[in-house]
Amino acid sequence: MIALVTGANKGIGFEIARGLAAKGAVVYLGCRHGRLGEAAADELKKSGADIRPLILDVTNQSTIHAAAARIGAECGYLDSLVNNAGIGAEGGSTPSTAAPEMIRRVYDVNVFGVIAVTQAMLPLLRKSGHGRIVNVSSSLGSLALATANGGSGERGQAGFWPTLLAYNSSKSAVNSITVQFASELRESGIKVNAACPGYCATDLNGHSGPRTAAQGAQTPIRLATLPDDGPTGGYFNDDGMVPW
Repeated sequence: MIALVTGANKGIGFEIARGLAAKGAVVYLGCRHGRLGEAAADELKKSGADIRPLILDVTNQSTIHAAAARIGAECGYLDSLVNNAGIGAEGGSTPSTAAPEMIRRVYDVNVFGVIAVTQAMLPLLRKSGHGRIVNVSSSLGSLALATANGGSGERGQAGFWPTLLAYNSSKSAVNSITVQFASELRESGIKVNAACPGYCATDLNGHSGPRTAAQGAQTPIRLATLPDDGPTGGYFNDDGMVPW
């Protein structure tokens, strides 16, 4: 199996790469900075895994095309794409005070980056014969859960529900992107799903989450290695389906 994980030099992406490698995959470690990617790859290679660091900035089209060209030249196809790269930049702002520039920055990575990388890798995924696309989302992008929990300041069954205009809405967009690609690709054999890793301790939240990155990687790994009779166009966490 040939896999590409974006944003993979640390956190959940790193653990997704580790988990896929443990299943025997050749894993391309998509990272913005070469030095960090090399260091992460060196760590993962200690287990004997075939890890290949790859400079890939999801906001830079030239690095995306170069990454696709390299995978194509070395392997000829791609079995699994995990769109994990993402940022949060709210900085305590509210929807009424969030700067448009900040929102654009978040969307550039979390939304347009997912589209750009997916489009670039699709020719390689089609050659696989059983391509899998996993978009790492969040339950914060669920409109059903957000409305059930009343928004920021209230506590429902899922606990405190933060109002993060840029991040939350970007993940809602990722969910819609997942459905759109799944619909187009349904007859191709390529399966496209969104994964919620849960509230994990990562740099994104100052390591405040109760779950580990390794725990958060489990659902993306499962979706990246689905059998041919697995679902497509779904939104999942460790417990099953997440409501849209």
